[in-house]
Amino acid sequence: MARLSVVKSIITVGGWTMISRVLGFVRDVLIAKFLGAGLIADAFFVAFKLPNLFRSLFAEGAFNVAFVPLFSEKLETSGKDKAKAFADDAFSALFYVVLLFSAIAEIAMPAVIAVQAPGYLDEPEKFDAAVLMSRITFPYLLLVSLNSLQSGVLNSLGKFAAAALTPVLLNLTMIAALFAFTPLFNGNFGLALSAGVTTAGVLQLLWLVWHTRRAGFPLRLRGLGALLKERSADLKLLMKRIVPGVFGSGIYQINLYLDTVFLSFLTTGAVSWLYYANRLYLLPVGIIGAAIGTALLPILSRQIKAGEMKEAKDSLNRALEVALLLSVPSAAGLIALDLPIIAVLFERGQFTAEAAQKTAAALSAYAVGLPAYILTKSLAPVFYARGDTTTPVRIAAVALVLYIVLCAVFLPTLGYLGIALASGLVAWVNVGQYVHRIRKARLHETDAVFRRRTVSIVASSAVMGVCVRLAYIKSLALYPDWPHGSDLLRAGLLAGLIALGGAIFAACILLTGSASLAELKRLLLRRGRAG
Repeated sequence: MARLSVVKSIITVGGWTMISRVLGFVRDVLIAKFLGAGLIADAFFVAFKLPNLFRSLFAEGAFNVAFVPLFSEKLETSGKDKAKAFADDAFSALFYVVLLFSAIAEIAMPAVIAVQAPGYLDEPEKFDAAVLMSRITFPYLLLVSLNSLQSGVLNSLGKFAAAALTPVLLNLTMIAALFAFTPLFNGNFGLALSAGVTTAGVLQLLWLVWHTRRAGFPLRLRGLGALLKERSADLKLLMKRIVPGVFGSGIYQINLYLDTVFLSFLTTGAVSWLYYANRLYLLPVGIIGAAIGTALLPILSRQIKAGEMKEAKDSLNRALEVALLLSVPSAAGLIALDLPIIAVLFERGQFTAEAAQKTAAALSAYAVGLPAYILTKSLAPVFYARGDTTTPVRIAAVALVLYIVLCAVFLPTLGYLGIALASGLVAWVNVGQYVHRIRKARLHETDAVFRRRTVSIVASSAVMGVCVRLAYIKSLALYPDWPHGSDLLRAGLLAGLIALGGAIFAACILLTGSASLAELKRLLLRRGRAG
C-alpha cells in the first residue's frame, strides 16, 4: 500500500505539473518570439526572478517545510479543529510578515535592483525597465506565499490535484497577458507579462481559497493584535523550526542572487540564454522533482509519526526509483539533442540561430546536474519529515561555498556557461552530503530491488544517449543544418530522434530486467482499481 500511495501521489502531482510545463513552454516560445534575448527580455527576466527568489524563503522553502510536518502531526494526533486553528495562525502570521516585506521592497525597488543587478547601472534604459517591471511583479510574492501554505494544507489532506494545478493558471494567464495586456502598455510586451504575473497570483489565490473551503479547511485571516497577544505554543514551535530553514533558504537565495550579479556584468543576452536553458532544464525538475518532494513529505511525515518505519523506507525507495527512472534518461537526452531541442522550441522571430547555439550550450551544462537535483528533492524529506530543518541548512552552506569557488574558477574562461556548470556540479555534491548523513544517522537503507534497478537505469540511459547522439550526427550528414531549417522538417526529425531514444531506453530497461511487461501490467491494473 505504501508503494501504491507514494507512486499514485507522485503521478497526480506530476501529471498536472507536466501540463503546466507544456503550457510554460508555449509561454516561453511566445516570449522568445516577441522579446527575443535583448534588453527588454533581460529586464523582464530579472523582474520575474525577483519575487520567485524570495518565494523559497517565505513559501516553498523555510515556511512550508516546517509547516507541513507540524500540520500533518496535528491532524494525526489532535484532530481537525486544532489543526485548523494552527493553520489559521500560520496563514495570518505569513500574511503580515510578507505584506510588510513587500511594502518595503516596493518603496526601495531602485536600490533592490541596484543590488540584484549592479551591471544594469551602466545601462540606464535597462535599469529603469527592470525597476518598473519589478514593481509590477513583486506583489506576486505575497500571493504565492499564501497560495503555498494553502497548498500545504491540501497536500497534507491527500488532495494533491488542486495545488498542482496552480502553475497551470500562471502559465495560462501570462500567455493571455501577452495578447490582452500588450495594447494597454503601448505594445510593451515586458510590461504586459509583468502585469500577467501578478494577475495570475490573484487567480491562484481565489482557486485555492475555493478548494480549501471545499475540503472543510477554509483558512481565516486573524487580526494582528489577537495573533500577537495569544502567540500559541504551536505557532512558537513553527517559528522555532523556521529559523534554520530561513538560513537554508537564504543560502539558496544567495546562489540565485550571485547568478544575477555575475550575469548583469556579462554581454546583453546572457541572462536570457540562461533563462531559456534553465526553463527547459526545469521541465523534468519541475515535473519529477516537485512531484516527488510535494507528495513524499506529507506521506513520510504521517508514516514516521505513526511508527510505520518499514512503510516509510519502502516509500522512499520507490520515490528514489521514480526519480532515477525519469531523470537520468532525461539528462542523457537533453545533452545528446541540446541544439535541435532549443532550435525547435525557440528559434523564430527575435530569437536567432546564434541565441539558439548559446542557449543549447547552457542546457548541456545544466543537464549534468539534473538527476542530482531531483534526487535531492527525494532525500531532503527524510529530515524534514522528522522535524529536522537544521541538517539541510548545513548541507546548503557547504554547497554555497563550493558554488562561489566554482564560479570564480569557471567564469573567467567559460563566462555564462560557468554558472550553469557550477550549478550542476554542486547538485551532485549535495546528493553526496545527503547520502552520507542519512547513512551516518541510519535513517534509511536501500533495498536490493532499488540497487538492481539503479544499475539498469544508468546503463540504459548511457546506451540511449550515445545512440541518439550518433543518429543526430548522421541526420546532419543527410540534412545539413536542419535544426535551423523549416519548422516542419526540424520538428519531424527531432520527434523521430526522441522516439528512437525512448524505444532504445525501454528496450534496454526490459532486457536488463529492471522492469517487466507483467509488472507494468500489474501496476496499471492496480491503478485502475484504485481509481
